[in-house]
Amino acid sequence: MDYSNDLSARRAEWFRYYTEKRITHQWFQVHLLKDLAGVRRVLEVGPHLGLVSAMLHNAGFSVTTLDRLPPQYVHPDIRHLRVELADVAPETLSGFDCILCCETLEHLHWEDVDGILAKFRDGGVPWLVVSVPYQGFQADLRAYVNRHAARRTFGVKSLKFLKEFKFNVEADPYGHKWEVGYRGRSLGALEAKLARAGLHIHRREFMSPTRSVFFVLRNEG
Repeated sequence: MDYSNDLSARRAEWFRYYTEKRITHQWFQVHLLKDLAGVRRVLEVGPHLGLVSAMLHNAGFSVTTLDRLPPQYVHPDIRHLRVELADVAPETLSGFDCILCCETLEHLHWEDVDGILAKFRDGGVPWLVVSVPYQGFQADLRAYVNRHAARRTFGVKSLKFLKEFKFNVEADPYGHKWEVGYRGRSLGALEAKLARAGLHIHRREFMSPTRSVFFVLRNEG
């Protein structure tokens, strides 16, 4: 949805989307760039309201965003490419040091992911950071206590591999089409796609409580 011309709707979406757990997820995207030597120019795919864009800019990176919508966070130092990811030409992706594509690939059909990864490879960008939702078996227990307050959270995911991921394209054409951990969508199957595209896994991390798997990938294609 385009929030660029409706400030009240944008603010409501900001507070809905950027929950405490998602803020950590957004920070982690930027944090993964810390040890990548030579990364200065970053292409962020699917920036939504622009929190990661703002953090990247604040951290001193040169930022370009890419999305099918107009920019939701307008900044004079941040260039925006308005194009569908499926329609982008590989040469459009060239000239960057890293592509940041987090929580985006699952909005495409599983069969179309290979073509997007091939475009990333053919663009010649040396580094790629990808994250997608992870629903494999996992448990998360957190507790906080002081003399005035106590709170705890607990979450567990299991047996998703027995189920197919359900989605309704007509109801939400841009919603999730798959998530890792469901039947036929294993972590190994996703990593096989990465390998076929010539993308070497330099680092793999799991994030909770957002339940995502992150890959820092080296383009060896």
